[in-house]
Amino acid sequence: MNGSWNSSIRLFLDEAASASPTPGGGSVAALAAALGASMGSMVSTLTTGKRHEAVREQMAATAEEMSEAMRQCETLMNRDIESFNNYMSALALPKASSAERDARSRAIGQAAVRAAEVPLSLMKLIHRLLIVLDESVHEVNRNVISDWGIAALMLDAAAQSAWLTVEINVASINDVEAAGRFQEQGSQLSDEIAQLKQTVMRNVRARL
Repeated sequence: MNGSWNSSIRLFLDEAASASPTPGGGSVAALAAALGASMGSMVSTLTTGKRHEAVREQMAATAEEMSEAMRQCETLMNRDIESFNNYMSALALPKASSAERDARSRAIGQAAVRAAEVPLSLMKLIHRLLIVLDESVHEVNRNVISDWGIAALMLDAAAQSAWLTVEINVASINDVEAAGRFQEQGSQLSDEIAQLKQTVMRNVRARL
């Protein structure tokens, strides 16, 4: 990349900055998570040589897990855009009659469930990745330990962004029990992710 923005990065930023509703916050969260995973993969890949022979297989597995997470983030980004478009389609349904309003309300509620599922799935993925970062923070190459911390910071930012996306969609879910489940799971994940990030960062700074 020669250290500069390439056309793909610039295009995404231009689209995110435009008046177009997609890509929006959910997509940005997925991208932030992918960037965090990319740092995790890089550091794991650089934890090599005789000095790190004891954790060679562990680092190889971690690098692969992070790479797979990057692919999952791409899938979740596409699902986020699709779910948002479905939600907008539901909002556009006719509402002249009582029957139309009822059908529209049901469609909005169902679309909101799908729109909340995507960022919640992203939070679950991030939770797993932060556990991996926490487990290996003492083993990775100290020369790139700051990048391990950046991985944690990016993942945390992505998780908190995803949580906001869950919350705004929960408000449109008609099923009270389903809305409560989303709220409970998201809140718990958000808290646990924040705690994991703090632990990772404390251990990263201890190795700087």
